[in-house]
Amino acid sequence: MEKMVAFCGLICRDCKAFIATQEDDAAKRRDVAEAWSKAFGREIKPEEINCDGCLTMDGRHINYCNICEIRKCGMEKGVENCAYCVDYNCEKLTKFFEQAPEAKKTLEEIRKQLQK
Repeated sequence: MEKMVAFCGLICRDCKAFIATQEDDAAKRRDVAEAWSKAFGREIKPEEINCDGCLTMDGRHINYCNICEIRKCGMEKGVENCAYCVDYNCEKLTKFFEQAPEAKKTLEEIRKQLQK
């Protein structure tokens, strides 16, 4: 299965919400909702855990995707992900990278490949 890299650098196919959705697994949705509720300090219901990946336009998305500034920017600029953006490493990304350093690593690897 091809690697799907979100605008921000997260790998969608590694995301527990994505996996729960693709497997249509209620127990996994429950586990993700519980973990995210604790992590983000607000109640997230299992039925909110539906995602076909950040890059899909017509697919299902976690509610946050609808307000994600990084996703919105990437869609407006029409880039495959932020590694392809001329404004790479903008304030939106650097703030996000503090929470998700693995996403930065993914985008940096893509940028290296683009420079070859």
